[in-house]
Amino acid sequence: MTIETVSLNRSYGGTQGVYKHASRATATTMTFSVYLPPQAEKGVTLPVVWYLSGLTCTHANVTEKGEFRRACAELGLIFVAPDTSPRGDGVPGDPAGAYDFGLGAGFYVDATQPPFAQHYRMWSYVTEELPAVIAEHFPADRTRQSILGHSMGGHGALTIALRLPDRYRAVSAFAPIVAPSQVPWGIKALGGYLGDDRKAWRRHDAVALIDDGARVSDLLVDVGNADQFLTQQLRPELLEQACTKAGIPLTLRRSDGYDHSYYFISTFMDDHLRWHAARLKV
Repeated sequence: MTIETVSLNRSYGGTQGVYKHASRATATTMTFSVYLPPQAEKGVTLPVVWYLSGLTCTHANVTEKGEFRRACAELGLIFVAPDTSPRGDGVPGDPAGAYDFGLGAGFYVDATQPPFAQHYRMWSYVTEELPAVIAEHFPADRTRQSILGHSMGGHGALTIALRLPDRYRAVSAFAPIVAPSQVPWGIKALGGYLGDDRKAWRRHDAVALIDDGARVSDLLVDVGNADQFLTQQLRPELLEQACTKAGIPLTLRRSDGYDHSYYFISTFMDDHLRWHAARLKV
């Protein structure tokens, strides 16, 4: 699995890299970023934190605005940020050109519906192919992994951790879409990628997964009370209800004045990374 280095930059004693490779899962070229903390130069394997981005984003949003490197350098965490969808010539987007489906909006599922099934295989890419690439090319400890994300990426992080609880020691989210089967963004995406069978949607819906018996040890979720998507698209109260019923410890923090932007994410990123480090036994 060959990768090409796009850029390397020194930061907090470590190295921020951007890379690309030919993906078998998506049949496209995919770009991702990896921050290696200074501890990587000691020849030891290090725990990995996966970060999944939201609608319209690429790897670059969190890489440039997430403010994660200081904490990762201190704690010895590798930070991996994939793209949010396949891209390139011949990759279909939303027929009407909307931002919430298609390019930049893969929703971390393997599409089954034409014309998206050929390329939109983000579940396989994020959970199978890219982890193998990271393990081959970077000093990653595959026994110590965790995952977090924002918005659509929060949805991805929650559903991946709930379905693969033995792989990820921790999961958290910023402003996640917790019940996509019940909100406009999710209904559009899951219907477009997976078809009309709502039973298939449940495997990509955190609240439905918890209702169906999936469990994680605990959760940390941050939302801003000034988030313009809070009441219609995010619905954190549904996750709170599901966790209470299932007995999953949930720390749900609602902060006044914060919106859906990276100003919000960067404010609480340090808290999340330290929460993950404690569970990764750093």
